[in-house]
Parts: sequence; structure tokens; C-alpha cells
Amino acid sequence: MEACATAHDWGRQIGALGHEVKLIPPIYVKPFVKRHKNDAADAEAIAEAASRPTMRTVAVKTQEQQSRSVLFRTRDLFVMV
Repeated sequence: MEACATAHDWGRQIGALGHEVKLIPPIYVKPFVKRHKNDAADAEAIAEAASRPTMRTVAVKTQEQQSRSVLFRTRDLFVMV
């Protein structure tokens, strides 16, 4: 799956069922998108990127890690204002 906030939640749920979850950062998927951005093109790009043996993946974040990320991002928005 392409790594995003909801992908980490899905990853935790799928991992709890005993599956191996691999999340690919969006920056590594983007070069594989061949045409306009839509769900079908994204799915094809993710499948192509995942098939590469040297593709880097990220670990699924825990709920605590995601909560801290939200706090840091929110704080940054307030500090910039």
C-alpha cells in the first residue's frame, strides 16, 4: 500500500489478521504513474513499485506514533502563524 495516514490504520488491522504489510512512501510510487492520477492508475503504479525487489518500505506506525505526528504538525502550524 502507499503510505498515508489511513494506510497505517489499515496496515495495523491487516497485520492483526496475520498478513505481512508493506507500505511504500508516495515519493517512490509517483514515478510509476503513467497517466492521469486516478484510483486505477495509482493501483497500477503501486503494484509496479511493489514488484521491484529493491523497493524501500516504511514500518506501520502505531496509534501513539500517529498521535504524536498530529501534535507536532499542529504545533508547527500554530508556530508559523
